[in-house]
Amino acid sequence: MASLTYELTLAGLAVGSAAALTGIGLVVTYRATGVLNLAHGAVAMVCAYVLRQLVVEWNWPLPLGALVTLLVVAPAIGLALDRGVFRPLALRGSNPAQTLVATIGVFVLLVGGAVLLWGPGARDDAPVLLGDDPWAQLAAVVALACLVGAVTRWTRFGRELRAVVDNRPLAVLAGIDADRVAAAGWAFGSFTAGLTGVLLAPYVRLDPYGMPLLVVEVIAVAVIARMRSLPVAVGAALAIGVAQAQLTRLHPEGWAGPLLQAVGANLFVVALLVAALVLPGVGGRGRDALPPPTKATRVPTALWLVVGVLLLLPLGLAGSDLHTAVQVPALAVILLSLVVVAGRGGQIALGQAAYAGLGALFTALLAAAGIPALVALGLAVPMVAATGLVTGRPAIRRHGLALALATLAVGVAVSRFVLTQPYATAGVALGRPAGFSDDRAYYALELVVLAGCLALVAALRRGRTGRALAALRDHEPGAEAAGVPVPRLKLLAFVLGAALAALGGGLLGMGLRAFDPEQYDPVRGLLWFAAVLVLGADSLLTPLAAAALLTTLDAGPQAGTAAALIGLLATLTGRIPPLLNLLPSNGRTAAATGVAVPPHVPRAEGRTPTHGRPVADGAKPPAGKPARTGEDPAERRLPTHAPPAADDDAKPATGRPTHLSTTRTGAAGGNPSPAEGRTPTHAPQAAGAPPRTGRSAPTPRPAGLRVDDLSLTYPGGVTALSHVTLALAPARVTALVGPNGAGKSTLFDCLAGTLRPRRGQGRVTLDGADITARSAHARTRLGIARTFQRLAVFPSLTVEENVRLGEEQKGGRRDPDAVERSLRLFGLAGPVRHRAAADLPTGTLRRVELARALAGRPHTLLLDEPAAGLDADETEALARILAALAADGLTVLVVEHDPDLVAGIADTVHTMEGGRILS
Repeated sequence: MASLTYELTLAGLAVGSAAALTGIGLVVTYRATGVLNLAHGAVAMVCAYVLRQLVVEWNWPLPLGALVTLLVVAPAIGLALDRGVFRPLALRGSNPAQTLVATIGVFVLLVGGAVLLWGPGARDDAPVLLGDDPWAQLAAVVALACLVGAVTRWTRFGRELRAVVDNRPLAVLAGIDADRVAAAGWAFGSFTAGLTGVLLAPYVRLDPYGMPLLVVEVIAVAVIARMRSLPVAVGAALAIGVAQAQLTRLHPEGWAGPLLQAVGANLFVVALLVAALVLPGVGGRGRDALPPPTKATRVPTALWLVVGVLLLLPLGLAGSDLHTAVQVPALAVILLSLVVVAGRGGQIALGQAAYAGLGALFTALLAAAGIPALVALGLAVPMVAATGLVTGRPAIRRHGLALALATLAVGVAVSRFVLTQPYATAGVALGRPAGFSDDRAYYALELVVLAGCLALVAALRRGRTGRALAALRDHEPGAEAAGVPVPRLKLLAFVLGAALAALGGGLLGMGLRAFDPEQYDPVRGLLWFAAVLVLGADSLLTPLAAAALLTTLDAGPQAGTAAALIGLLATLTGRIPPLLNLLPSNGRTAAATGVAVPPHVPRAEGRTPTHGRPVADGAKPPAGKPARTGEDPAERRLPTHAPPAADDDAKPATGRPTHLSTTRTGAAGGNPSPAEGRTPTHAPQAAGAPPRTGRSAPTPRPAGLRVDDLSLTYPGGVTALSHVTLALAPARVTALVGPNGAGKSTLFDCLAGTLRPRRGQGRVTLDGADITARSAHARTRLGIARTFQRLAVFPSLTVEENVRLGEEQKGGRRDPDAVERSLRLFGLAGPVRHRAAADLPTGTLRRVELARALAGRPHTLLLDEPAAGLDADETEALARILAALAADGLTVLVVEHDPDLVAGIADTVHTMEGGRILS
């Protein structure tokens, strides 16, 4: 027994050593470049093939072949990826999601290239580099880890690497060549990938599909190490490797025995699943989601007619054998699921192949039980949708890179533990429905199903849900601030995506008359994702074009052509637009108008922070301030007048609003002061108020928002807030000022619900009710609206749709006139209401954001740097509007650096410094 334990430990150390090499390479690459390299396994596979080619095919000596492979070929691949793929993305300011898509493109390209060069079959004659002694492999790994640690800790290059990791722009300003650091990181990462490949090749299947996926599984060790700690990565790899080897001695009996054996043999997959779903995610919230489309994706009717004719051609012109054609509609339905999740929802979903495989498997199992095939398919779809609900719930709380890893982990786990296991698939057969055994009849059935699915997704893209999904994709924090229930909407997208993938997978299996797990391999899922992104993820034409392209190329004489082509195009992501954008469209691009898409607007320059002071009631903002941006004020000017808010039936014939009073009495609604029982006309009822009736605006009581003894400490021990207590006076403007880093934005985010303190670190209350645990969208529905320092508009929606979203998501009874009032108040009721936000300049977008916030008729408005990017006239007009809204009953908090704006509108000014309120 002791001998068996020792032998298994040695075997585990061999596997763990290879996994540790992967972890080291991934961590170094990520720390040097910020890129999570999913193509690491594909690089390992290519290097293993190169060594075999040199030694076995060309009869080179093993030492010489190894030196050339590891010291020349592997680093050259890394340098080529840096110069040809990732450095151009970095220069263009691409976000982490785009670089992740590029790594998927590299993965697919290398797999396709390997298939073209060496064929799809497995090789069992790979040369052995370090012999069978695991201690030699372990020694090499430990020595490499120590060398990397010493270099990063005690050398100049290590100091430069740490500086680039901490703050790349600041490091560049300090004279560090960040490109050289990144190139070195890519070269070293590829070297470790090559070493992993040549060490693993003799012991696993050397084929273009198996080895890359095997290396992807051991990404778990880098995730466990939080992409930073080399000792943790090495330790985790060795521990998992040894544990996996020891578990092979277990032979449990009973129905669960095969499953437990599968778990023991795939412990790295379990570790990846746990690390991706349970541990803190890699990356963060912000610019790590798929970017919104830069062009409207409406397809001309004439083009749809052409596509319809092309899909019908096989029925009339092809022979009786439609083996290739029947795969196109089924695959298009699967790819349509990616349009829902990735295109409309903006989420990185890499596990759709698993849901497609489950759809085919469940259909086959139900049909084997005697259920008619079509009924079995109809039952399999909700079953897989339920699976999508279970697996999607923990994943939807992830963002960007973490979400990508979570979905990939789910896909790999389903493949390893279900689709490829004999206990689940042994003896499974899949036939066609009765009456549709003929290829023509079945193809016609598929076309009907495809048309229905396209109609369903087209309906999802319109109306209230469509606007909410577009907002989620364009700017998730902004969508939450507009009241969109982001977790619920994400879950809807994932569940619907799983259902569509299951439907397409079942159709594909019935079309092929067999359940083939290779059709639903995770590598194929990456190819599908890359194809959809390359063609245009938000277009309904994409799944049709991608399915036809992939099916046609795969049916050709050269296997791997589809992967190589799609991979090559995906590596160019961020530099070329989606291919379907090149087609004529009914929409306009931002480039056509000469205005860039503005997902964020930086802080205005030249603004002097100020410590606040009490300001006299009714003070006026100064006139004649110079413009703070170089834009044309005439194009971007906020309106200096606005209509009476109580005039619900007024029609904006020209978009020119009437005069807006700036006095404290008789303001927007012409009402008296709060003390005289004024009736606000724009604000919603406070929490707990009775339901509203009728079309007229409600009459709420003033709401009181406050924080008590609030503290917040970020990971790493940085204290952002320390025992802060603040109450916002109802129907008054409160300003929060202070230097950068004082904690203003953190306090603001705590009030808005973007940040929530831990239990016992203070609380946030609204009219005495504790809302500390309420999410941002829940607080919006309670009547707390906010704007962002960096613009939170939705560029793919029009101005009116942006504003309407704020009214639709507020909860409670809807006010059909709220949108028109907001549009007129900010001078947006003219032709500009129908323009896409992507086409508009900064000043107009500020108005759009404010109009959206007010469309929900809030009682409390939180403004984070509302004058950022505005010139003097716009700032003065903004001051008049805010003063009038406060006089009309709105509670306003302004975080602002502009002392003149603060002096002109604030009733009370609080100064913050060091996370505390000083006055």
